Amino acid sequence: MKPIPLGMVGGGSGAFIGAVHRIAARIDGQFRLVAGALSSDPARADASARELGLARSYASFDEMAEAEAARQDGIAAVAIVTPNHMHAAPAVAFLKAGIHVICDKPLAATAAQAAEIAEAARSSRARFFLTHNYSAMPMIREARALVAEGALGEVRLVQAEYLQGWLADPASGKQAEWRTDPARAGAGALGDIGTHAWQLAQFVTGQTPAHLSAELSSVVPGRPVDDDARIALRYAGGAKGGIWVSQVAVGQENGVSLRVFGTRAALEWRLDASERLILSPKDGPARLLTRAQDRSASSRTPPGHPEGYLEGFANLYADIAAIINGDVGPLDRVPGLDAGLSGMAFIAAAQASSARDGAWVEVAP
Repeated sequence: MKPIPLGMVGGGSGAFIGAVHRIAARIDGQFRLVAGALSSDPARADASARELGLARSYASFDEMAEAEAARQDGIAAVAIVTPNHMHAAPAVAFLKAGIHVICDKPLAATAAQAAEIAEAARSSRARFFLTHNYSAMPMIREARALVAEGALGEVRLVQAEYLQGWLADPASGKQAEWRTDPARAGAGALGDIGTHAWQLAQFVTGQTPAHLSAELSSVVPGRPVDDDARIALRYAGGAKGGIWVSQVAVGQENGVSLRVFGTRAALEWRLDASERLILSPKDGPARLLTRAQDRSASSRTPPGHPEGYLEGFANLYADIAAIINGDVGPLDRVPGLDAGLSGMAFIAAAQASSARDGAWVEVAP
């Protein structure tokens, strides 16, 4: 099929996540970026569009949504790669225009903004996708399949971590400044990386905790958002869990990990060895699984030729392209509105618990 015409909101010159999305979208040749509102500054937006060779540049996302919806050759999907507080308005505009939305996580900065997106998504003929990229890595998809088929038995314990150290000092630079600004980020580490850990555990186990107890901290003096979060989880079926996320863990670069323990076996995965999954049966030696054993068809190169961060995003874009083209098969493994709303419920519950000295609170369904 011809590449799907894609637009982008945000992601202008110097933007990290915008470049990641552009690379991922073109890895498999199923999207072609043709239009953008790449900055709230029209001059910078035009300059960025020229650098990227875009056919059309817009001064605002509202103008872009209206104009692209009216064109016969207009975009079919848009990637929103702005700071959290600027997810809702463009998402709503494009969903109302009937254009599919591919949004970076978390869903929004506030519950009210999330509700606006939910209302627009539920009334639109277009689809909404959320790019939780780690859940698209081949061995995470294999871990999910193992849990689903009962290889671990009944899940008893779940531990997810996401540790960084880059905000151990007062914020400086564009990326740090907006992430530590509650008006633009909403939550701090909890929203930025905590939602990744939450979604990863949820995706692999197929279960959502019913209650949690949280301690959120601002370790750096004067920081107005959390930069460390320790959260205990209780599942409705009796399993226990924990999430630790931090952006002040000195020496940690991007320490994502997941461990799941069942009645028959356990599994362990780490991002720094993302092509390996350790399966440890209760009554036998541990097994090292690699992409040679992966059944998810999410790989592009032979085992032993490393794939990683960008390919995880590319897997999502490939699945999204298939869905847009009418194949609903990948729908159950591509995060969407429900994943986004679950992440927002996680943030709200953790903040409420921490404000009450770690009291156990219910996670809204």
